[in-house]
Amino acid sequence: MSLPEHIHSSTPKRGVLLVNLGTPDAPTAPAIRRYLREFLSDRRVVEFSRLFWLPVLYGFILPFRPLKLVHAYQSIWTPQGSPLLAISRRQQAALQAALGPEVPVTLAMRYGQPAIADALNELGRQDVRRIVVLPLYPQYSATTTATVLDKLFALLRAWRWLPELRTINQYHDDAGYIDALADSVQAQWLELGRGEHLLMSFHSIPLAYFRAGDPYFCHCHKTARLLAERLGLSEGQWSVSFQSRLGRTPWLQPYTEPQIQKLAKGGLRKLDVICPGFSADCLETLEEIALRYGESFRKAGGEALRYIPALNDSPAHIAALKKLVERELAGWEYPAESVADLEARVARADRVGSQS
Repeated sequence: MSLPEHIHSSTPKRGVLLVNLGTPDAPTAPAIRRYLREFLSDRRVVEFSRLFWLPVLYGFILPFRPLKLVHAYQSIWTPQGSPLLAISRRQQAALQAALGPEVPVTLAMRYGQPAIADALNELGRQDVRRIVVLPLYPQYSATTTATVLDKLFALLRAWRWLPELRTINQYHDDAGYIDALADSVQAQWLELGRGEHLLMSFHSIPLAYFRAGDPYFCHCHKTARLLAERLGLSEGQWSVSFQSRLGRTPWLQPYTEPQIQKLAKGGLRKLDVICPGFSADCLETLEEIALRYGESFRKAGGEALRYIPALNDSPAHIAALKKLVERELAGWEYPAESVADLEARVARADRVGSQS
């Protein structure tokens, strides 16, 4: 598949491709199985030998894990469908409104729908020749940002006329992003009162990936440190943990669930939890943290785990994303063309196209 035919009668545009992880199409075992098959087949996500991993994936994980996840997905599903997709669409619409119609914004999911190929073609139909690619992962990891770029570049191998690209690989320490996180924490504190401790939970990755050079662990800790400073928290008032571990190999620690149990058993009654690595609420935040770990915290002696929602389509988040995009767009404008220049270009194209 290649970029649609160039529109000779218009000046090319600049545009934005937003990409998030993805979601099953429905809270059913078959839909979850399709999603997991694509996700867990990615060599960036699971770096084990295929000879070892594929029998495990097809013999144990895909037959059974989707069945276990049906209730979890059903517990967070909305009338608009998957929370991640519904929120991502709102983010796309809000960023489009902020940037204006001259900078088209499309949305894609790395796994599932809408596909990256379709989003690229949508930009092509609008004659977008310069694209800012924004994976919605604040902290870089080969398991997230890199796999988005892998897929993008693989698709572009089939294109004759490649668009120009600028990629935003991470924004873990961006001032606008940190401010948006701080605003979200302070808004909850204003509404519910301040908890006794703020836990910042990030999605984990295998420890071996960190040892191989993945900067994700460092990015997470820098985000946490900057947010704590912005909130004026002192040592002991906040901590970092890592969630969503899969399998038995060591992942980044401390793990979130044992950490919240430890806090509860130590006498903590009200725990605030934020997940700064998730740009939109999803299964890992709404079900794993707010529901499952909330219950675990109470069973360990705590009173209330108060989950602080992801930034989602909040005005502060959209403003931060807008600034990130505008930074990449700066100095990347196309020269203005007169009507006469456009008409002359169309005439030249028509003459060449009519030749046999």
